[in-house]
Amino acid sequence: MEYFKKILQFARPYRKYGYLNIFFNILYALFSALSFAALIPMLDVLFKPEKKILTEPEYADLGHLKDYLQDYINYRVNEYSGDDEMKGLILVIGLVLALFLFKNLFNYLAMYFITFLRNGVLKDIRNKMYEKIVELPISFYSEKRKGDVIARITSDVLEIQHSFLSILELIVREPLTILFTIIIMFGISIKLTLFVFIFIPIAGAIISRIGKSLKRKSDQVQKEQGEFLSIVEETLGGLRVIKAFNSESRFYRLFSNSTHRFFRFSNTLLNRQNLASPTGEFLGILVIGVLLWFGGKMVLVENTLDASSFIAYMGLAYNILTPAKAISKASYGVKKGNAAAERVLEILETETPIFDKENALEKTSFEKGIEIHEVSFKYEDEYVLKDFDLIVPKGETVALVGQSGSGKSTIANLVTRFYDVNEGEILIDGTSIKGITKKSLRNLIGLVTQDSILFNDTVAKNISLGKENATEAEIMEAAQIANAHQFIIDLPKGYATNIGDSGNKLSGGQKQRLAIARAVLKNPPIMILDEATSALDTESERLVQDALEKMMRNRTSIVIAHRLSTIQSAHKIVVLQRGKIVEQGPHQELMAKNGVYKKLVEMQSLG
Repeated sequence: MEYFKKILQFARPYRKYGYLNIFFNILYALFSALSFAALIPMLDVLFKPEKKILTEPEYADLGHLKDYLQDYINYRVNEYSGDDEMKGLILVIGLVLALFLFKNLFNYLAMYFITFLRNGVLKDIRNKMYEKIVELPISFYSEKRKGDVIARITSDVLEIQHSFLSILELIVREPLTILFTIIIMFGISIKLTLFVFIFIPIAGAIISRIGKSLKRKSDQVQKEQGEFLSIVEETLGGLRVIKAFNSESRFYRLFSNSTHRFFRFSNTLLNRQNLASPTGEFLGILVIGVLLWFGGKMVLVENTLDASSFIAYMGLAYNILTPAKAISKASYGVKKGNAAAERVLEILETETPIFDKENALEKTSFEKGIEIHEVSFKYEDEYVLKDFDLIVPKGETVALVGQSGSGKSTIANLVTRFYDVNEGEILIDGTSIKGITKKSLRNLIGLVTQDSILFNDTVAKNISLGKENATEAEIMEAAQIANAHQFIIDLPKGYATNIGDSGNKLSGGQKQRLAIARAVLKNPPIMILDEATSALDTESERLVQDALEKMMRNRTSIVIAHRLSTIQSAHKIVVLQRGKIVEQGPHQELMAKNGVYKKLVEMQSLG
């Protein structure tokens, strides 16, 4: 129930719909019981024409309320019909039909209002989850598979709606239906109703035993769903490589193994769940069978109960079966919902390690420079950077070079605060970036990465990602600086052309120039270029390099370079090995030193 309470917090904005649902469910439960009780006078009119009541009965006390109401309806029917018994029968049938009509009308209204609550909660949980997914640091997704996260925001949230939120319909309606029905049953026969109560706990105990392992089984199903969604996501992302290496059969094997496990877990879960309904129904019919024997004895042998009351009583007893079955199914729903809620709340309740401090500074300007002071950082166990120091003065370009794994990209991740340092600090204008709001820090920084991450939208929308209200002229100007304008206007719809999933309709050089245009339009004072030209051919590289040089004018830039020919004009080149600086200075100075940098340049020249 702990998870259920947490999920119910999302229902607060929709509580008016909950109250309306409760109100109409109370009316439904009441009319559900009355509709069967109204059968007694109809049966009396049909089977006891000799027992007409022609004088208005007098109310005695609560103990004789049932007899009084029965006699009063009989009296009114006879008064209306006179000698025409068919008129009386039509009146009683009309009464029964009216009660059933109102019962179903109130049932519809109850379900109508609960729909807004259920779908509203579903919407809000999904929105909250998406907000959390975007808020969580990049490190979170190195541990979690994307497909598993997708499964949680889709099928797990849907499971919560089907199981937990369907219980909201049952909490009031079914127990009240049972309560009102039992009150009327007590009114008809206390002895018979007490006899029923012996069997209900036995039936409940049997049903509850079946549902014990449902949560565990449901958890397995949902985890496996996350597994095969991850395989689908990876397949779509790497389809070109899979085809190139003829690995279709390998990935098919991975996927079919996962779906086979899902098939097994689902069969066990659903078969256990499906057992609830027939078990509940059989136990209910068993109770009805025992009632027929015990009640029939009261009618035929003891003469302590009249036949019409007994028939109505049997209808009422059967009226308990439907809500009782619904409650037993709901208990299974809670077990399944618990597993789904646990997975959803795991994401929602994950602490975000990178957060804004209280009274964090909203920094809007960049005056002096960036200082990386004695920074040590590790992704897992081994340090990637150790006691790293670097100063990047305002207006200068600093290039970071070194072999793969030397810690170049890690510096970009730390300056943008995608990760927090383990030791030391990074300062902008003398203020630690931990004391600056994440939003204002990232507003000061433009990022162009090796992999041009574009979105399935138009060219204009991709360029204006960092400045949503940008005018058409501003977008075109940014594209011209990035040497992208010419190829954009050659596209079928120009700036309104959709570039496909991840920009796959464009070449690598075109994608990179769009990424540069996006950074240019944002117009930040600090630019971080993470191997922005390493994946390009010579012509594309020349165009992109030209665009980068235009963009870096009058800006502070940190350039992570793979191709050393592109960074020779940098104010300072920093050479890294295993997370430490081994050399730094301008290109000519480092070449004269005849050290690590010169060896790297010569290796590339030979290559």
